[in-house]
Amino acid sequence: MSDRLSERGPTGQDPTGQGPRGQGPRGQGPTEREQPGHGQTERERPEGGPTAAGEAVREEGAREEAANGPDHGPAPGADAPLPPYGPGSATRHDPGPAPGTGRGRPPRFWSARRIPAALVALVVLGAAGLLLYDVAAVRAGRPAMYWRRELATQLAQQRLDGTWLLTAAAVAMALGLWLLVLALTPGLRGLLPMRREAAHVRAGLDRDAAALILRDRAMEVSGVRSARVRVRRRRVTVRADAHFRELGAVRADLAEALDIGLDELGLARTPAVRLRVRRPPKKG
Repeated sequence: MSDRLSERGPTGQDPTGQGPRGQGPRGQGPTEREQPGHGQTERERPEGGPTAAGEAVREEGAREEAANGPDHGPAPGADAPLPPYGPGSATRHDPGPAPGTGRGRPPRFWSARRIPAALVALVVLGAAGLLLYDVAAVRAGRPAMYWRRELATQLAQQRLDGTWLLTAAAVAMALGLWLLVLALTPGLRGLLPMRREAAHVRAGLDRDAAALILRDRAMEVSGVRSARVRVRRRRVTVRADAHFRELGAVRADLAEALDIGLDELGLARTPAVRLRVRRPPKKG
């Protein structure tokens, strides 16, 4: 008995550093144990290992499913994600041909007519306010203003074929026709509409700027000494002086250069070209 105690040491451990049977090294818990009668060892699982954790997760998932019901995917009315380039994608949207790029008359720019509208509004407002004040004063028992009494007297005495009456009628008719013309016409005749590359963008080119560009094109032609260009909405008039080369060759090159220049301007309606080439007048 004393021999066995001496082999285990004073603390009751084996000299090899192992703990009691079934225990691993000091501080490491149980690892293996012998199965009696088989001579094999079985690894023991510590408490709370992977099997216990998995069972706990499964139990928690079962409780959530019982509380919320089974998951059948997104709700029927939920928005489903669309493919980035599918049929309903905005990147595949085709706006169609822009208005004003096809056949037909291109639309023109309309002037705001701010100055005539402001003048007419001021005159009408002043006359209506003055007449309303006079009518209210007469209704209140006061005499009418002098200008209204004098106007009523003159209208009662004047003949319909009188000079002053016909002159006033002509002036009023002219003003009315002027206002109608301003209301029915677009104005901005100096602005040429350009081709529309996008449906929401409109561009215009000033006639003087177009004439300057075409003049520069004409001056690049060999033989042209000077050129005068006038651009209208339907026609371009070019007068050029050629001091050398044949006039026919200069005219052909000048017509080709003007056609290229008009195409580069990008106008919605290409005007016709009227070309005249001559020799410069001799001095003296």
